[in-house]
Amino acid sequence: MKHVSLFLLLVFSTLHWSCGVVNAVAVNATTNIVDYGLVAIFEESDLDFAEKAIPGNLTLLEALYRAKDKDDDHLAFLLTQGYTGYTLGFVEDTDPERAKVLYTRARDYGLKALKKNKLFAHAFDQGQQEFKKSLEQFGKSDVPMIFWTANAWGNLINISISDPEILGDLPKVNAMMEFVLKNEETYFYGSAHLYFAAILATTPKNLGGKPDSAKYHFNKCFEIGKNNFILPHLYMAKSYCVQMQDKALFEKLLTTIDETSLEVLPEQRLVNAIAKRKAKHLAERIDELFF
Repeated sequence: MKHVSLFLLLVFSTLHWSCGVVNAVAVNATTNIVDYGLVAIFEESDLDFAEKAIPGNLTLLEALYRAKDKDDDHLAFLLTQGYTGYTLGFVEDTDPERAKVLYTRARDYGLKALKKNKLFAHAFDQGQQEFKKSLEQFGKSDVPMIFWTANAWGNLINISISDPEILGDLPKVNAMMEFVLKNEETYFYGSAHLYFAAILATTPKNLGGKPDSAKYHFNKCFEIGKNNFILPHLYMAKSYCVQMQDKALFEKLLTTIDETSLEVLPEQRLVNAIAKRKAKHLAERIDELFF
């Protein structure tokens, strides 16, 4: 918690020093400190520490974002990524209603930044073809923002499956993830592949599910992440294996997760630690998942 206290002290000192008009240099310097703090959080293996520390970082980012004279795309990206990761790791499984609020917040930060592109903003409320075409205005440098915005949006849809209004946004999320695959399929260990793998594996065959295509996308994730990024193993177990009733593969994947050291990918210790915890909970449900 010392890091959180330091961050909050810095921001409040900055706000006081500027008497309500935050000096851009001070804000940028503080933003750089937060950047390093978030890198450290991703490297953290202590889930309890991370769960308590991340909200403080997000609060600081919110303050910095509001202090800027103009919306800062970098801060918007950090907020989109931060709220999405925090919600997936620490909120979604225990408090779905709160998760909806936080995923919405993450999505909206991303969309606000993306809508600075006038063609995208104009097409946003038009038909699907117009929306998809507007994504062509973006390039490879926009992949991170588009991915994390779509990630937050997709997770929101996933936990709001009974809400037809939110479910109707799925084609837009698909189009954004297709953009990521086209422009940088390896981004964040191939997580756009993971997105499509989970959808194709979870959907029953009679409703358009494609297990073989899902398996292809999962294997691409394993390849890109060199089997060191273990979140795809978790999602393959909970979606593909359950849908196909492949108990042997389910157990093999969970064993792989359990036996993978957090040191194989130091920069993603936190995500891998979250995957390990989720895998343990999933293993406890094996009797109800397979019959």
